[in-house]
Amino acid sequence: MTALMWVLGLAVFFVGLLFSIAWHELGHLSTAKLFKIRVPQYMVGFGPTIWSRHKGETEYGVKAIPLGGYIRMIGMFPPGDDGRVTARSTSPFRGMIEDARSAAYEELQPGDETRMFYTRKPWKRVIVMFAGPFMNLVLAFGLFLMLFMVFGFQTQTTTVGSVSDCVIPASDTKALDSKDPCAQGSYPAAPAKAAGLQKRDRIVALNGVKVDDTQWSLLQQQIRKTIGPATITVLRDGKTVDLHANLIANKVVKTDSDGLVVKGQYVQAGFLGFTPATGVVRLGFGQSVDHMATTAEEGVRSLGALPGKIPALWNSVFAGAERQPDSPVGMIGAARLGGDVFSLPLPATQKIALMVNLLAGVNLALFLFNMLPLLPLDGGHIAGALWESLRRNLARVFRRPDPGPFDVAKLMPVAYVIAGVFICFTALVMAADLINPVRLT
Repeated sequence: MTALMWVLGLAVFFVGLLFSIAWHELGHLSTAKLFKIRVPQYMVGFGPTIWSRHKGETEYGVKAIPLGGYIRMIGMFPPGDDGRVTARSTSPFRGMIEDARSAAYEELQPGDETRMFYTRKPWKRVIVMFAGPFMNLVLAFGLFLMLFMVFGFQTQTTTVGSVSDCVIPASDTKALDSKDPCAQGSYPAAPAKAAGLQKRDRIVALNGVKVDDTQWSLLQQQIRKTIGPATITVLRDGKTVDLHANLIANKVVKTDSDGLVVKGQYVQAGFLGFTPATGVVRLGFGQSVDHMATTAEEGVRSLGALPGKIPALWNSVFAGAERQPDSPVGMIGAARLGGDVFSLPLPATQKIALMVNLLAGVNLALFLFNMLPLLPLDGGHIAGALWESLRRNLARVFRRPDPGPFDVAKLMPVAYVIAGVFICFTALVMAADLINPVRLT
């Protein structure tokens, strides 16, 4: 049954991924047609065509490898300086430019002279290229909204799960792993126990700083900053109760800016002495939007941190090192996580919630990645259109001749280098996902 559920989770993820890709390309397609640009092809996937159908002037189809998609527009790049697109240089770099230019003019038909992409005003081209990633952002927003408001998510809460009897340094692993840790030495009583904190109490404020049930990280930070007398306000049996504790300094595990544990590192900080309960929390609309903003910020930071994670990724493939939980994951790894989600011993609603979270994260990543101002990504074409608009406006202000369309094709040698880097990075992530995958347990 577990294997069957794993395969089902894998299939559900791939259906969601294909929809995300098709949704992305629909953004490009709809805006291109809105601005009368001819689009010969709309394809989901790469490689051999499995199914296709012509409707009007566009061929719609599905290809064998579900790792991307594209629409093909006529005239993505302007003609060369000679006005022709068929000349072929013996220079390899010039050849790259002319190959790209020729491909942009494939299937050029009479009447297409006014329907080419490059002939549209820069703001229209920006809309066409931004529409794809924007569709992923809209889908991510909708999925996150469903997750936070309908399903909720499992998280550590400000509700007390258990109260410690004594204060044990986090570095004393021998005592912590024993059956009766407080009997291993003369440890002082935990401030939480001395103050009368009880299991199922929900902490709503610490020294007047209010926290809701989803703000465990904020409460943890406040506790660690406090050494000495403190007032803990709890909700117990529907009534608000103030408890008075004397927090003491203790050696605790170090956490990063996101509240994640840094293995093997400890700091001296204020200590209260309780374990937070884990629960399913549902958010209101405003809280959901705030949580999505935080998630997007984390996504931007993660994208910027990718180069620094390559050495650890390399070691996880070739040196047998442990795969880090925050290691980059490709589509193969994400698909395996989709299988893991459905094979976990969880209620069906939580399995669906985890799958929704996974697909929402994939769509957010597609938006952020495609907005990088690099060719061949959508952000590279957006940057080219904005640069053209800037230099044309500057020429108008300084009464200089119109410089004409910016030839993005001249950046193709750089685009090939960037594409090569992306391919190598993708291959490394794929190898890690196959050899040493990140798994959910």
